[in-house]
Amino acid sequence: MLAPVKKTRIYEHIVEQICALVAEGKLKPGDQLPPERELASTLRVSRTSVREALRALEVQGLILGRQGGGTFVKEMSAELLVQRLAASLGRGARAIEELLEVRELIEPGIARRAAERATPEAIGELERLLERQRAKVAAGESYVDEDTAFHYTLAVAAANQTLLRLQDTIRDMLRETRASSLLGGDRPIRSLRGHEQILDAVRRHDGEAAYQATLGHISEVRETILGLQI
Repeated sequence: MLAPVKKTRIYEHIVEQICALVAEGKLKPGDQLPPERELASTLRVSRTSVREALRALEVQGLILGRQGGGTFVKEMSAELLVQRLAASLGRGARAIEELLEVRELIEPGIARRAAERATPEAIGELERLLERQRAKVAAGESYVDEDTAFHYTLAVAAANQTLLRLQDTIRDMLRETRASSLLGGDRPIRSLRGHEQILDAVRRHDGEAAYQATLGHISEVRETILGLQI
């Protein structure tokens, strides 16, 4: 559920991972978090960093610490969760890199749920969007709108309002980088192939394949955007 943390401002990355797990439903209200020592070992960070992250999460109202009784996830409205995530991503020069990390954490989970729950209508809409993207790539035209709509339609197909609101937040924050990340070299073809793999998994209702295809797709996007910034 949790991945090792290797970046600076370590406690903020711990906060983001736990927020993402809550957003995906892997941590639910009332669930108890592992002890500090176990979290530190899993994340490969110091207990001090874990303690700072837990303190920040408690101040934000996401978790509740009980004296001698552990730390638990609190009930939180979808709106408040989105606000917390957006606020954590909107700070500092590393906001874009942090946003891309959040995409890697959240969007594969959205695709998994979409594959499990997609209706024939949702699959049909994804197919139409992919055909439009394919035509624009062939014509050398911008396909930003189709790319945006494809990922949003996946979130709709996942049939989870919290995930849909999170996708809205991510979409709004991506406006500055989406156009540049979809241009140049073989990026249009790679984007199209990524979407084809995701759609194929959704058609087959294969949640794991949809998860892996989306993770690979978002990782490619992340590498492209960060490469443009170097």
